[in-house]
Amino acid sequence: MKRSLCNDWLVCKLEELGHIVTGKTPPTKHTEYYGGRTPFITPSDMDGRKTISTTERYLTDEGVNAVRNSIIPAGAVFVSCIGSDMGKVSIAGKQSVTNQQINSIIVDPSNDAEYIYYHLSARKDEFQRLATSGSAQPILNKGDFSKLDITLPPLPEQRAIAAILGVLDDKIELNRQMNQTLEAMAQALFKSWFVDFEPVHTKAERLSTGLPYEIDHFFPDSFDDSELGEIPRGWKVVSIKDIAERVGMGPFGSSIKVSTFVQDGIPIISGQHLNHTLLEDNHYNFITPAHADKLRNSNVFRGDIIFTHAGNIGQVAYIPETSRYERYVISQRQFYMRCDLTSISPLFVVYFFKTRQGQHSLLANTSSTGVPSISQPVSYLKTIKLPVPAKPLIDAFNEVIRQLHLQMSNNIVNSKTIAAIRDTLLPKLLSGEIRVKDAEKFVEVKI
Repeated sequence: MKRSLCNDWLVCKLEELGHIVTGKTPPTKHTEYYGGRTPFITPSDMDGRKTISTTERYLTDEGVNAVRNSIIPAGAVFVSCIGSDMGKVSIAGKQSVTNQQINSIIVDPSNDAEYIYYHLSARKDEFQRLATSGSAQPILNKGDFSKLDITLPPLPEQRAIAAILGVLDDKIELNRQMNQTLEAMAQALFKSWFVDFEPVHTKAERLSTGLPYEIDHFFPDSFDDSELGEIPRGWKVVSIKDIAERVGMGPFGSSIKVSTFVQDGIPIISGQHLNHTLLEDNHYNFITPAHADKLRNSNVFRGDIIFTHAGNIGQVAYIPETSRYERYVISQRQFYMRCDLTSISPLFVVYFFKTRQGQHSLLANTSSTGVPSISQPVSYLKTIKLPVPAKPLIDAFNEVIRQLHLQMSNNIVNSKTIAAIRDTLLPKLLSGEIRVKDAEKFVEVKI
């Protein structure tokens, strides 16, 4: 039942906002249920995304019909309520279905869905505290979720609060899209020069490459046969062991446990940090420097390339010169390569492994039993071969990519600054401690 607060604000239960739906997974044995056009949302699709319109998996009309009571419309607000993903919040960008780990609120028009999103996104710690621990994993069931209180200002103020927070999120999203474009440009350049050999083909046809002379003259105008097929004349086929200073594994699982985590220290790199070419520098667990010293063979630094060999195999990322920390420790599911900088560039290697050919090479030694894994990852990685041009051409590629990465790093820093402003304003706006006009002035000064 709604209760009045001062300034016309109300307190009500989540169930009073509209209809609450718990998701459901269509039986996976029915392959005809999957591969359609309706997004099937799981907590893994929600990382850092306000609005979800694209997902890893999709449902067919048959799949949607099998769980028709779990359909949510565009604009529904949903919250992950089970396990380690507890408390993630997003908004459906189109009609969707969620799995059973998610509760969704189909918000009535009398309230603003974006305001509800922001209110719930600030309550992750609360959700985790309220979750009940069973034999499997913590869960906030639909009944308990439905009874949670929420404070509601009048609808116009809800919209105004959502609008000012939305402006900040829009700036963050724009930076993310810009970085996607910059990363696509970097991958396209590597593919053009070092996979498709487009400048060589162009010169072979006696045409201009359009490249500056200081780059153009490093490309030959013909090809040689090699064990990898035709490669540009004068290039070499090398193995990773020929260009690596070191290839190493993460520690044994027993070497890093939850009981060894500390509040601050040396960050632990895991798969969640390897979703893009540049290491994602956020949300780490830490161990003490002394503990990291004992695991020195698994310490990594700026310029190192990190791979995942178990679980989400195929991940590869680079620790840039602009990284947040100087030293890291990789987890047991990761391994790494440290390049011999006299013969190769880490950027050249990481972009090779981002290509289809590089991914194929990396995953060719995959075990098909149990958790997906790369067999004998260190010794296998050393055997992988790739065509390599003269070092000056690699250096020219580096210079172009470094400029793109600098822009990407600046966008990431800018997004973190904006996110900090948003996170400062969020609880104060939601509690009424500051009003929208004051928040607008604050934002104008800060960004």
